[in-house]
Amino acid sequence: MAKTKPGKKDLDSYTIKGTNKVVRPGDCVLMRPSDSDKPPYVARVEKIEADHRNNVKVRVRWYYRPEESIGGRRQFHGAKELFLSDHYDVQSAHTIEGKCIVHTFKNYTKLENVGAEDYFCRFEYKAATGGFTPDRVAVYCKCEMPYNPDDLMVQCEGCKDWFHPSCMGMTIEEAKKLEHFLCSDCSSDDDAKRSLNAFPVSPSVETKVEPKRRKR
Repeated sequence: MAKTKPGKKDLDSYTIKGTNKVVRPGDCVLMRPSDSDKPPYVARVEKIEADHRNNVKVRVRWYYRPEESIGGRRQFHGAKELFLSDHYDVQSAHTIEGKCIVHTFKNYTKLENVGAEDYFCRFEYKAATGGFTPDRVAVYCKCEMPYNPDDLMVQCEGCKDWFHPSCMGMTIEEAKKLEHFLCSDCSSDDDAKRSLNAFPVSPSVETKVEPKRRKR
């Protein structure tokens, strides 16, 4: 069992000031930024401890938003996407503003409604080098981009790949009316035009599922 420093004791939980929300190690929290214009920081609580004066501190592992990473935000990053970094820190528990949930990518794509406290993570991030784990993910469409769960995609019944409507020369409204879709590689232009017009039915929720396909 790990020893704590003299005068410090480990705590099983901490109640966020002014609320009845209880934080425990392993929970994800929203932390107040030093710049009030910025959104709250997101962190995973690793440890909670109090000193002899009962000042409570939390050891956290930071999540980074794409725009906070070395490479910046890219087209395939979701609005609620976070990277679990190797950046650890100790903060006053008073800076915790609330709790949140950081879902796996797969579970996030299955959410019927995404709430304000819902985020997802599919990469671990090395803060010093900008490296990602995994460094390869499945890519889709003619644009060969990873899946962004915020974007509607349609699946080709021929090759089973997924495509952005805009990359196929369609509007989102047209894509939502499709029941069947064949990409240009799987059909002649005439067949593609017929498939657009013949099946005015909304796509199923399956358009959100992340298929396993080629790697980049």
